[in-house]
Amino acid sequence: MGSWYINRTFFFDVHPPLGKMLIALSGYLTGYDGTFPFEKPGDKYENVNYVGMRVFCTFLGACIVPIAFLIIWELTYSLSSAIFGALFILCDVGILILTQYILLDPILLFFVMSSTLGMVKFHNCYQHAFHKKWWFWLIFTGCMLACSVSVKFVGLFVVILVGLHTMVQLWEILGDIKKPLRYTLEHFAARVLGLIVLPAFLYVTFFYIHLTILNKSGNGDGFYSSAFQSQLEGNSLHNASMPREVAYGAVISLKNHRTGGGYLHSHWHLYPEGVGARQQQITTYTHKDENNRWLIKPYNIELDEDVIEFVRHGDLIRLEHVPTRRNLHSHREQAPITKKHLQVTGYGENGTGDANDVWKIQIVGGDERDVVTTVTTKVKLLHYLQHCMLTTTGKQLPKWAYEQQEVTCNPNLRDKYAIWNIEDNIFPKLPNVSFEVYAPSFFERLLESHAVMLQGNAGLKPKEGEVTSRPWQWPINYRGQFFSGSGYRIYLLGNPLIWWCNLIFLMLFIILFIVSSVREQRGYKPTSQYHTRMLTACVWLFIGWALHYVPFWAMGRVLYFHHYFPALLYSSMLTGVNLSYLLDIIPAMLPKHFGDSLYHWMTGFILTTTVYSFYMFAPLAYGMSGPYANDPNSTMYGLKWMESWEF
Repeated sequence: MGSWYINRTFFFDVHPPLGKMLIALSGYLTGYDGTFPFEKPGDKYENVNYVGMRVFCTFLGACIVPIAFLIIWELTYSLSSAIFGALFILCDVGILILTQYILLDPILLFFVMSSTLGMVKFHNCYQHAFHKKWWFWLIFTGCMLACSVSVKFVGLFVVILVGLHTMVQLWEILGDIKKPLRYTLEHFAARVLGLIVLPAFLYVTFFYIHLTILNKSGNGDGFYSSAFQSQLEGNSLHNASMPREVAYGAVISLKNHRTGGGYLHSHWHLYPEGVGARQQQITTYTHKDENNRWLIKPYNIELDEDVIEFVRHGDLIRLEHVPTRRNLHSHREQAPITKKHLQVTGYGENGTGDANDVWKIQIVGGDERDVVTTVTTKVKLLHYLQHCMLTTTGKQLPKWAYEQQEVTCNPNLRDKYAIWNIEDNIFPKLPNVSFEVYAPSFFERLLESHAVMLQGNAGLKPKEGEVTSRPWQWPINYRGQFFSGSGYRIYLLGNPLIWWCNLIFLMLFIILFIVSSVREQRGYKPTSQYHTRMLTACVWLFIGWALHYVPFWAMGRVLYFHHYFPALLYSSMLTGVNLSYLLDIIPAMLPKHFGDSLYHWMTGFILTTTVYSFYMFAPLAYGMSGPYANDPNSTMYGLKWMESWEF
């Protein structure tokens, strides 16, 4: 994708553009020319200047550790808490693996952590409200929030975290009866400006840059509307001219009007045995090719080449697939996947067929005798005999249909996805008009981009052989993922000692919080300001962990192990604060001499064990060779602590 930015080639992706633009910028500034194809992991770089992109991503990943230290310090003012939390992040081989490659993840993690740092630094400036330092950290936080969301939509979780923290701040300010109400309104207005208006402006600006740079046609064009495509150089619709009205005898392409909808498509292959009638496959396909071409004909008479007759609302038509000369057809057979719908096929030889090839064309909102026009007219195709609507379900067909999308005939005539528009209209006998008349504005393109991204995100399904996971597996480090499966292996897996300790301390925090809340309800005062500060820090880190983890349980899209890593950062920082707090209060309950010795021994044991655990599992990040860990002769045999680990 960085290469495509350098080449200004348009593409489709489910994530916002900032991370990819930064990777492209780092490559461009360090001499990368955008020619390496990046087809699959393990491809050899041959004289490719990729180092600048690697260094950029790794630098941002390295910055996570000092940022974590500063976050904990600002929350607790405890040096031991900051050291423990930063060390647990530093010694996690999973974070190392994820941040040493050209990926969006190190960029996302950097901005998420920077947003959190800005939040706590801004909070600690409360005594200097509206001073330069206060404004700096407010604006810094807003910028980092915009960048987080602009890399991946999961950046919204840190936006919610900062939003909750801001609401608590404003509530406390409102409760200060020494200050006038106007003072609260000033704080509210400043936060609206810094945390809503500024991030929104930056977010839109990033998309403006994205859409300005990517001005050449690419393989993602088909996900977007015909009007959107007309703005891309090299696209068949850019500066195109074609007849405005659709006439019988025209060769057309039909694009589904749903967001990200494909073109009505067919090819020579038949449906396999057991999948409805063994007739020609009909699908939708997001890429443009000759198999998207259809000849529009009257339903009952031969075409008269000397007469120009327009296609109108309510006409009965046949659609003949140009390459195979078979008609668009439906009948009383179940669709391949959506069994409540009817199968759609290509039928007949050389354009001949039967009555099941007849469709009634309806203009959405049209009146009798309205003419069908290119691009702007939304049409429905009603099957004349079966009384169902031609539609696409958006479901991916198996490999026998090349994983293209299912086309069916839906008996529910209100199907919102049964709307199509005519994109290509080839008919030399009519005058052409320029496609510039269909050009969308920037904000129309912005809204369409988001609709396509959100739909693409929701519809992501695992590819065959792909390693996926579920949220319950992540905190227990159940299964990793190969980043390189060749002779020299890299395996994404968290440091089990840190991950399992994180789980223990998450549960321990919940117990401590409940006990503290019960004590407070029963009238006990906190033992010290230190106790209150540590507990407050843990509460916000726990909320950060929950916001970045719990929502994944409700997601239906395909999920991967790396989705847990933003939550992991908060969990590791929470462990550092909790651990430091326990090391402070437990020795204090013992005689001073014995307590001091225990504190130093325990601190030394934790530090050395953490570093040694990184040393043991470091080959997962830096590379393993030889037999796999389940082989007794493997150097990693003793580290296969769970059967589900595959390194």
